[in-house]
This record gives sequence, structure tokens and C-alpha cells, in this order.
Amino acid sequence: MYPAELVMPMKAELTDNGFEEMVTVDSVEDTLKKEGTTLVVINSVCGCSAGTARPGVLLAVANSEKKPDRLTTSFAGFDVEAVKQIRTHLLPYPPSSPAIALFKDGQLVHFIERHMIEGRPAQMIAANLADAFNQYC
Repeated sequence: MYPAELVMPMKAELTDNGFEEMVTVDSVEDTLKKEGTTLVVINSVCGCSAGTARPGVLLAVANSEKKPDRLTTSFAGFDVEAVKQIRTHLLPYPPSSPAIALFKDGQLVHFIERHMIEGRPAQMIAANLADAFNQYC
């Protein structure tokens, strides 16, 4: 588990911009069973991917006409049980962090795995998400 001093600034990058944390199994289940669309960001310490994932997500949310009903996040290696529970909803995809998932009415409709984030600029991640928002939100 990562130390809070390391994780909190990375969490704040999303929570300071309207993302709600899911830190328990119950909060994951309660959120994902709601009607409408839910964006889930599995946040991560990994600088090479998370360093573009967070800005990409924020760009998409700020610049898209259509947006998810809920913006949520959990932190891999810190919100351990919550992330484990989220990953049960992401099957058959293998564990990935960072990762970005869009759910509609409790069903996974769009997923961006770490390998789709690595080496890509925030603008490319934002464009991918904007397309998903336009299709599902």
C-alpha cells in the first residue's frame, strides 16, 4: 500500500475537479448500480501513464458537451478493496492501472486500459473519452 503523502496530491488532482472517491466495496456497488452513466478512473502512482491519464480525463470532462452523470475515482494500491471490487465489474479485462471505465446503467460500455494510455498524450486520451461520452452519455 502506498503512503498517503504520495497518494493524496494525485487523488486531489481528480477530487478537486468534481470526482467522488469510491473507497469501500459498498460505495462501488452503490455507485455502479445507479441508472445513467458513471465514469470510473482507477488512479495510479505510475508516472508514465497516470501522468497523462489524469490530465486526459480532466480535458475530456471540461471540453465535452456530453458528460457522464457521475465522475468517480479509486486509487490502485491505496483504496485496495474498492479497486478490487471495481475490477470485478471490468472482467474479462485483466487488472490495469491506471484505467478508465465508462458504465451505463451498471454495464461496462467503454474501457481504456493502461496499455492504451502509455505513451499517449492527454489530448489523445481526452479525444477517446469524448467519443465515448458522445456515444453513451
